[in-house]
Amino acid sequence: MEFIADEILKYCEDMSSPEAEVLQELNRDTYAKVLNPRMLSGHLQGRFLAMLSQMLQPKTILEIGTYTGYSALCLCEGLQPDGKLITIDINDELESFSKQYFSASKWASQIIQKTGNALEIIPLLPNVFDLVFIDADKEEYIRYYDLIIDKVRLGGIIIADNVLWSGHVLKPAEKQDLETRAIAAFNSKVRSDDRVSLTMLPIRDGLSLIRKSDFEIL
Repeated sequence: MEFIADEILKYCEDMSSPEAEVLQELNRDTYAKVLNPRMLSGHLQGRFLAMLSQMLQPKTILEIGTYTGYSALCLCEGLQPDGKLITIDINDELESFSKQYFSASKWASQIIQKTGNALEIIPLLPNVFDLVFIDADKEEYIRYYDLIIDKVRLGGIIIADNVLWSGHVLKPAEKQDLETRAIAAFNSKVRSDDRVSLTMLPIRDGLSLIRKSDFEIL
């Protein structure tokens, strides 16, 4: 669900920097060959993710939910030359699809793909991360957050996707399905967590920017 009029969204896309050729190809290929192509971050959100990464200049990035690899490549745009991005997805059928695009990019040697349950993989990761992108099973958002919060450095950023869940988070609790209740609970948990500062943005299906605080929050 888009929360901005189509013509305004199109204008924003037109006035934003263009996608790289590999991203344009990945976008087309995803829509042609993969189920649920709207799960792709897309042009506007992708440029936003890339700019955040470029501003942060992360050395270590964790992505929970690879899908076809579009968002990972966007996040890599700010990655330090000796940095690494670890991306996790439970769907092994898409591993070769995303891998071909990772291999065609200039970050091929910096991207580490892991296939399996993120809840089992994350505890095994020794890294302290500068940037984390959560975009996987919505019912597990709170568990992902609890697993990664201590792995994010002070001043590091967590980005959570789909936090508006097509506007369903506005429904009364008794009319929410399991995924909506999970997203709403995640939103409330992060909002009340005094370890972080939070800004929620209505970009596409909602993005939360969560900064692990290295200063006192007023």
